[in-house]
Formats: sequence, C-alpha cells, structure tokens
Amino acid sequence: MMHEGERLQKVLARVGLGSRRACEGLIADGRVMVDGELAVLGRRVDPDFALVEVDGAVVGVKPGLVHYLLNKPIGVISTAEDTHDRPTVVEIVPAEPRVFPVGRLDAETEGLLIITNDGELTHRLTHPSFGIEKEYLTQVEGEPSRAALRELREGVELEDGVTAKARVTAVDPSLLRITIHEGRNRQIRRMCEAVGHPVVRLVRTRIGPIVDRRLKPGEWRELSRDEVRSLEVAVGSGNSGGALDSER
Repeated sequence: MMHEGERLQKVLARVGLGSRRACEGLIADGRVMVDGELAVLGRRVDPDFALVEVDGAVVGVKPGLVHYLLNKPIGVISTAEDTHDRPTVVEIVPAEPRVFPVGRLDAETEGLLIITNDGELTHRLTHPSFGIEKEYLTQVEGEPSRAALRELREGVELEDGVTAKARVTAVDPSLLRITIHEGRNRQIRRMCEAVGHPVVRLVRTRIGPIVDRRLKPGEWRELSRDEVRSLEVAVGSGNSGGALDSER
C-alpha cells in the first residue's frame, strides 16, 4: 500500500486543503485517516477508491468530481430524466460529466439545489442521520397564529408521522422562514397545510452552510473548494448550520 498510488499530501493539496507542506502537517498531526486507519507520512493512496477523512470529515478526492449550485426555477424537475419530457435540472448544467441532484425540490418550489457526481457527499447530505439543515422562505395563505407557529416548531402530525422540531420565524404576517433537517416529500407544504395555511410560494434559501443571495433563478455556478469543504465538515461533524454566504 505504501508504494501504490499518489502521495497522500499531493492528493489533499489538489482538493484545496492547503499546500503540500501544510497537508504534510495535517498527516503528521494525526488528523488524516485513510480507509479507517491513521495515515502516516509517506502514505500513498488511489484516489479512485480511497476513503479519506480529515478531522473526521470525509474528503472527496476522486478525480473529476464536480459540485454545482443551481437556483432552480419553477417548472423544472429535480431529476436526471423525466418520462413526461419536462425540463430537468441536469439540462441546465454541463452535460459532462454526468451529474445528479442532491435530494429534490418539487416542480413548484424554487431555490438552491446542489448537483454533483460526488456520491459520498450526496449520501451524507441526504441521509437523515446527518441532519443537514435546509432553510426556506415560505409565503402562506392567511396569517398564522401563535398557536400555528408553535405547532410548526414543535412537530406537525402528518400521514407519515409527526415531523421533527423546526425553526420557524415570522418575517411578515404571511411570510415564514422555516428551517428543517428532515427530507420528507413535500414536507414544508404538508406542514403548512396541516396547520391551515397552504403554501403560496416556497423558496429554498440555504443548504447547510451554503447560501447565495446573488444567484438568479435558472443560474448555476460551481461551488468553491471552501464551500465543498464546509459541506464535508457539516456532515462530518453534525454541525448542520452556520451559513457561508457567497458574494459572487
């Protein structure tokens, strides 16, 4: 194993964790694991197959990984293909390499969506055990009462069970900021309907630490290395909050 593949510090430097010397320091300080074992200086890895962790967070080191951030417009489907020939999110971003949306937004919902070919990160962002936060601006019919807001915060009885606690703030009488960490189908819409205030408009404004107030509907960009790392840390440490706001 010590004589196969690339030097570990070179692989870490290539994905933006610092200079090779700085990455050597990470290894020497015992902060890097490879396939569940503590890495040592001189370790070589095959990036196509190695599972590399830094400070407990898995780092995507496989060559050719791409991470796009899309502001999904209304009417676009969050799948790779659609049997009804409706427009899909993957048609907006480059065709190569092949990518997939991380989770879903329904056709009527707008906002931020990550699209990638990074399978390990996708798994961690979508698996409920990692509890990544998603924040939504939610315009509803009527003006929710304090009791309705309390029910949204404490848990709403749906047909598939009671929802987990949520953070809910009234921005205006009919405009709510709702933050959840579950990923049930059409969850925000069903929660609001259950308390008597159906959704009029729904926009996802944050995914874990990722925020971008300048990205217009239908626009996309690549996530920076710092943003990708912030996602890896969020799902590696269980710290699903802490917005990293882009100034692009």
